Amino acid sequence: MSAREIVQAYFEELKQRGRWEAFLADDLTFTSLTTSPITEVTGKAAYLESTKRFFSTVKSVEVRDLIIEGAKACALTHYQLQAPSGSRFQSDVAELFTVRNGKIAAFAIYFDTAPFPT
Repeated sequence: MSAREIVQAYFEELKQRGRWEAFLADDLTFTSLTTSPITEVTGKAAYLESTKRFFSTVKSVEVRDLIIEGAKACALTHYQLQAPSGSRFQSDVAELFTVRNGKIAAFAIYFDTAPFPT
């Protein structure tokens, strides 16, 4: 599969609450460029553990733009989220992917933290 096909399939599975995790490499490197200091997590299991709270709030995701160059992809996405308190909010995210050996090997995100409840 091409980088485009892998990233598109990842988001399709995420939308359907399917097996999106299957597209992540076991040695995935995840970087949140939103926090200061920058947060980096290595390994699929560590990534899933560190993001389970976020993914539990996702009600929908829309890919607004997808730019591919070789093994790299940039997705501009829009998430509809619901906090445990019940309040709904939205977040626009720039998601950067590197695909290697048919899996997402590196993943970085940028987003505005202002909409997130404290």
